Amino acid sequence: MAESVFRSRIAEEGLDGLVAVDSAGTGGWHEGDGADPRTVAVLRAGGYDTTHSARQFQVSWFADQDLVIALDSGHLRELRRLAPTAEDAAKVRLLRSYAADAVREEEEEAGPGRPAPDEAGLDVPDPYYGGFEGFEECLEMVEAASVGLLAAVRAAVTTGTPDTSLPAGTPTGTKENA
Repeated sequence: MAESVFRSRIAEEGLDGLVAVDSAGTGGWHEGDGADPRTVAVLRAGGYDTTHSARQFQVSWFADQDLVIALDSGHLRELRRLAPTAEDAAKVRLLRSYAADAVREEEEEAGPGRPAPDEAGLDVPDPYYGGFEGFEECLEMVEAASVGLLAAVRAAVTTGTPDTSLPAGTPTGTKENA
């Protein structure tokens, strides 16, 4: 879902020749499968592409990626654990860390001993075992966070420097992979 939405945003901005968008899971249990039919229905209703084939993230891909986006804190931890270097681990960010409202809420609620905002309450919940409304909620979260992610990527691609008002780890190269 996130790949389809962000690929659409990149194309709308005319950045599709500069930014590569791809997706993969941390596990291989659905490898080769298409998207869940409920995901397909929600994406179609939103006017997004539904072409997808699941695959597992490979550690070797870190070398070619400027940014790796996780949708929940479990995947964030797993991807950072897989990263061969500290620099590669810093490339991994939660998607909702780019959603201004979500980050602001977490910062307001944060107190002593609380996790950093990018690891506390910013998960996009997995709707797989729930009903159709969970998939609609996920799409809303992904769309909202994609606005901030697009701003960060656009700034990095057009200026070669990150927008410091956005989360740490914002990409800084001239060709971005998210």
